[in-house]
Amino acid sequence: MSALSRHRLCLLLAILGWSGLAIQLELVLFARWQSGASVVGGLVSYFSFFTILTNTLAASVLTCAADTPPSKGRAFFLQPWVSSGIAVSIIVVGAAYSLLLRQLWQPEGLQWLANEILHDVMPVLFTLYWWFYVPKGLLRVSHIGLWMLYPLLYFAYILLRGHLLGVYPYPFVDVEKLGYWQTFINAGGILAGFVAVALGVVAVDRLRGRKYL
Repeated sequence: MSALSRHRLCLLLAILGWSGLAIQLELVLFARWQSGASVVGGLVSYFSFFTILTNTLAASVLTCAADTPPSKGRAFFLQPWVSSGIAVSIIVVGAAYSLLLRQLWQPEGLQWLANEILHDVMPVLFTLYWWFYVPKGLLRVSHIGLWMLYPLLYFAYILLRGHLLGVYPYPFVDVEKLGYWQTFINAGGILAGFVAVALGVVAVDRLRGRKYL
């Protein structure tokens, strides 16, 4: 595939990712407006979901890969260890949703569309982007420690926010219903899954890196 075709493909993927995020944001803000709740509170709630944060990161990488002008942001996101860490996170998003959340609700209409894009379509497409376009053979096991900072800081944030507001973004980390002990067990299980995916990504990176030596 030529560089131009690759850039166009990345642009299309970026547009899809941003579209899913925009649809979900519109639904959240519209629901807040209907209930007379704070729009600012809606924005905070929106960005308090790991799914939203991770899809935002993935869409940012794809936007940078679509031949955007040189910048510090573009240079950062296109580093293989950064793009690979985001790949790990979005794989976990898709897996966690399918295993833990899908059976809990049946979204319809635009909510179904946003849900499919953010939890199913983008995890698959971004993983394919990582597989084909992110340079291989550059990852180290030590990168996993850096990648883990993201879910760990996120977990600390939702615990603090939940303690202050009594609201938790996911039922498996709802301290008020589960208690801290079960919440930490659940979070530890998800973190273990994150590390397993990360080890897989590093292993694939090394194998594919050797292929091109």
